[in-house]
Amino acid sequence: MERAHLLDTRHGNGDHDGVDVTSWVSVCPRGLWRVRRKRIHKQTASSSGDVTSGSSDFCPKLGSLCQVRVQLRAHVEDSGGSVSEKRGEKLSVTDATELVSAPFLRCQDTVLQTPLGDWTTLRLGEGECDVTETCLEGMRAGETCEIQLTPFGNGQDASVSQPSEGNLPLCATVELQVFTQGKESWEMSAGEKWEWVKSHKERGGVRFRSGDVWGAADSYSRALKLLVPLCGLFRDAEKKGEEQRDTNTTDETQQLPSVGEFKIIKAELHSNMSLCQLKLNQPEQAKASSAKATQLDPGAAKAWYRLGQACQMLNELEEAKGAFVKLLELQPELPPAVKALKDIISKEKERNAQLGLRLSKMFN
Repeated sequence: MERAHLLDTRHGNGDHDGVDVTSWVSVCPRGLWRVRRKRIHKQTASSSGDVTSGSSDFCPKLGSLCQVRVQLRAHVEDSGGSVSEKRGEKLSVTDATELVSAPFLRCQDTVLQTPLGDWTTLRLGEGECDVTETCLEGMRAGETCEIQLTPFGNGQDASVSQPSEGNLPLCATVELQVFTQGKESWEMSAGEKWEWVKSHKERGGVRFRSGDVWGAADSYSRALKLLVPLCGLFRDAEKKGEEQRDTNTTDETQQLPSVGEFKIIKAELHSNMSLCQLKLNQPEQAKASSAKATQLDPGAAKAWYRLGQACQMLNELEEAKGAFVKLLELQPELPPAVKALKDIISKEKERNAQLGLRLSKMFN
């Protein structure tokens, strides 16, 4: 499940009064949520205090440290104040250069993820809170927006239909005070992209082990997306040969793995993604991801097992059997593969018997 499979359907439009309204689908710990953003306060000052136009150069980018505050709309109204009044509160940090990231744990029973009501610092691109981060991508320093969240489609886990924050639809405000300079992915060196890939892969593993399957899938998706522009570089290296690449290294390529290591990491990401997709009952996507993993690394036993599982779920017994046979070639007598193969053979016999019975009735 790459980013597209997470159903990122962002689009923009305008109300009749010219208010800027945007909507998209975001990933939360237990599912997908439709987010509708409306800007309620615009500021033309950049993070350095300069007056700017609407250029995206003055919006946070990948790696930007952003000082933000997220508040439930109901809480703001209950306090008797408005967002604009609360903007006058003194902040602990007024200079973007003083910002320090404040990590926080993702919780399974909450949608917004960020600490509510207090100023906090997020590092854009880490996916700690997809809702807030996606809001920040289009905001400038001093801006405030209002968001409305509702569960999206059948990808939503029924157990989180009622978030801990309040009733649905969930309404909140997001304020961006200051931020540090970041980079778009195309502005990064290959080495910088690779560092992000490794951090996303590690974060995905932590999230999966904690039960945050949607969050893990999001992390693996971000890593795979950043690998796309690196593929050409490694294809060229493979054509030239590792020996030539090793004797003509630059500061950029020294930070990168070998072609073989790159393929293994990419295969592991696809394999891990397929596991998430199996857990999320997405067998078609899981089949595609695990098939990519086996192509990149034919010796990846886990990927063959997940390919077999996905084909079983799709009732593609012949392909499932082929995947488990390949797995047993790699790891003979592996109990899960032996059991799966026996189950498939049993299903095939049952299906053939039923087919034979229908044919006999047809001709008798």
